[in-house]
Order: sequence, then C-alpha cells, then structure tokens
Amino acid sequence: MMYSTLSNDQSFAAKLSNMNWGLIFLISLMAFIGVLSLYSAANGSISPWASRHIARFVICLIGMFIIAIIDIRVWYKLAYLPFVLGLLLLLAVELTGHIGMGAQRWIDLGILQLQPSELMKIAIIMGLARYYHTIGSDNANNPILMIWPLALIAIPFGMVIIQPDLGTAIMMATGGGAVMYLAGVSVWFFLTIFASIILSLPIIWQFLHDYQKDRIMIFLNPETDPLGSGYHILQSKIALGSGGLEGKGFLKGTQSHLNFLPEKQTDFIFTLWAEEFGMLGGLALLMIIGLILAYCTWIAMRCRHRFSRLLAIGLTVNFSLYVIINIAMVMGVIPVVGVPLPLISY
Repeated sequence: MMYSTLSNDQSFAAKLSNMNWGLIFLISLMAFIGVLSLYSAANGSISPWASRHIARFVICLIGMFIIAIIDIRVWYKLAYLPFVLGLLLLLAVELTGHIGMGAQRWIDLGILQLQPSELMKIAIIMGLARYYHTIGSDNANNPILMIWPLALIAIPFGMVIIQPDLGTAIMMATGGGAVMYLAGVSVWFFLTIFASIILSLPIIWQFLHDYQKDRIMIFLNPETDPLGSGYHILQSKIALGSGGLEGKGFLKGTQSHLNFLPEKQTDFIFTLWAEEFGMLGGLALLMIIGLILAYCTWIAMRCRHRFSRLLAIGLTVNFSLYVIINIAMVMGVIPVVGVPLPLISY
C-alpha cells in the first residue's frame, strides 16, 4: 500500500557510504574467529573447514552488499515471493528430500545441500513485515486480520514439524511471533498461546519422537547415559570447565584435540573456543555478538517506515535466537539441538 514512500532513490555511492561499516567490521571479525576455531578444530590445518569457511563468507559478503544496495521498495514488492518459494521447497523436501540423521530436511543440489526451513525463517519475517506495514498498528489485534499472519507461521511450522525438525520449527514460530509482538499484537495473545502449550504438554509428549524424548531426559540427567545420549553434553561441560579463566591456549585444547569433544566444528564450536581461550575469550566473543545485536537494533529503530523497521528487528531476533540456543545448548542449559553458531560454526 505504501511502498512508494519507503525510501528515496539514492546513488550507488551514497548507498555505499551510508552502510554501517562498524557492523560490517564486527561481522567480519566474528567470521575471522570462526576461521581460527575451524583451523584449530582441524588440528592446525586450513583444510577442510577453515578454507571453505573463508570462501563461503566472501561469497556471502558480496551477496550482503548486493542486497543492501537494492532499494527497500523492491524488497517490499517481493516480500511474499520468498514465502511462496519456501513453501514449494518444503514440499519438494517431502517428495524428494535427502534423509540425514533420521530426518528429511535437505534438498541435494549436487554442489550443496539446501535446507529450505532455514530460508523460510527469513521468508516469514519478510511476509509479516509487509503485512503489518500494510494494515497499520491500529489493526494489529483485529481477530479477522490475525488469520493471515497466523497462517504465515502455522503452515511452514507444520511442514517442518513432520520432517521432523522440532528445533527449527520452534525458532521459526518464535521469530514470527516476535514480529507480531513488535507490530502491536497484545502480550495477552502470546500469554494465552504460552499457557495453552504448557497445559498441552502431556499430550504433546505423546507425539514426540523417541530421539526427542531422549534429548529431554538426557538434558534433565545426562549421567544416566554418559557414553551414549549424554556423551555430547558431558564432554562439552568438561571442555568448558577445563578452559578456566584464560584457557589452555590456541591449538592446545585437550578435549577437542584428543577427539573427546564431538561435533567440534559445528554445534560445539563455542566449547572449543572457550576451552582454548577460557572464560575471558568466551566473554569477548559474547561482547562482539552483543555489539552486533546492538548495531542491528539501532538500525531498526532508525528506520522511518514500518516495513523496514519490522524487517530489521525481525532479522535481528532471528540471529539472536541462533546465538542464544547454541550457547545455552553447549552449556547444558537447554537440551541438545542441531543449531549452529552463526558465522563461526562450519
């Protein structure tokens, strides 16, 4: 409805100069920490992980610049297109998807494996941002007008659940819910949803897969199966504790380099970093992440128009979910789920 007022045309040079170079520096710094961690995970070798990480980051950095210089009005017009494409890709997963670790989540494209549910997280945020820009904040709590945003979340949520991928589905719903809340939907709506989920837990438990139940039980007491389901989190806690205040030094982490720490290049890479650089290194990384989130929030608050603001803050929430879930997981605060640490995990 209002995309023509979203922004004024700017020259390429003006758009380039207006980019937040501090944010770009912090993102690059975080990726550099990822390269160091992957170099260490491979026992002091740039292959196979660190070299590919560098190549992928450079490619994605170029993509980030291209996306950034495209007029926001273009993204407003195309906001629903990624959602439609995401639904088609999720349907393709059900028909021809690749099965890995007991779940059907990927599409094998030969040169890479695509996980459509990851793209759908962004697509939901884009679709909701456009919708709430269109209807305005005064209509955010209209029951009839809430049908479409709930459908935007519920349809892909259900398709991801049956893959099965509960963790990704929850992140998808949380990101969408955050946009709805920031768009003006009453907090009582979310409290009602949360209370309904709590009351339904006995029923939900019956529909969980065995591996999902095992993850929850192991989270509650990992010592019940220290060499099986509880091995990952126990070794992660040992590695975190052994790092102490200052760490054991670069390339000197015993738990990771003696192969006690599983998935050290992906899900548990924060543990590897904290073992080698200690609590101080872990806090330094968290400070960098905190600055990235602060920059992103500042950018979102400076946006003059509703679509831009909701899109920016929605993507910021999505990024923060990865960080919170991954670090909480390796510390044993929540059950182990396959969520990587952005810009650092391979």
